Amino acid sequence: MGDDKTVHRTGLGMMLLFWLLFIAVGTWWFHDFLESQRNPNAHLVDAVEGGDGPITLERSRSGHFMATGRINGEPVEFLLDTGATYVAVPASMADRLGLEAQGSAWFNTANGRVRGELTTLDEVSLGGFSASDVRGSISPGMEGEVALMGMSFLNRFDIQIRDSRMVLQPAENR
Repeated sequence: MGDDKTVHRTGLGMMLLFWLLFIAVGTWWFHDFLESQRNPNAHLVDAVEGGDGPITLERSRSGHFMATGRINGEPVEFLLDTGATYVAVPASMADRLGLEAQGSAWFNTANGRVRGELTTLDEVSLGGFSASDVRGSISPGMEGEVALMGMSFLNRFDIQIRDSRMVLQPAENR
């Protein structure tokens, strides 16, 4: 009779363990699924340096082109913005990356005119393509951990947008 209770408890324990593992794996998978919808180009952070072929980006679920690249060797999530003059980083990210202000300036943004700092990024990379001495801005009004990838980096590419894809082809003479 005691053996039946032990077997019953073991069975309940195994069933509980199964459901906990099932929920954990499901949560992990769902998180990865949501992340891939938000930034379908996160894999670009691991691209091998020196690529000279095109970089193809998929549009995110929100309709933007997001990609993970690097600033000064550190992974950074970018929102590609062909309307931005510089690579713009939030002040908190600039502190983390050790960026130095090189003078203040006024910027016209979607939220109006704001004051920020100019800086130079030693290196910016995306999808195996790397550029040195990229002009940037430190924007105290920006929040979060997403930087804007503006034309100070993107001007090195011929940009083509079709449907849900953006293709960045390294420009020949830039």
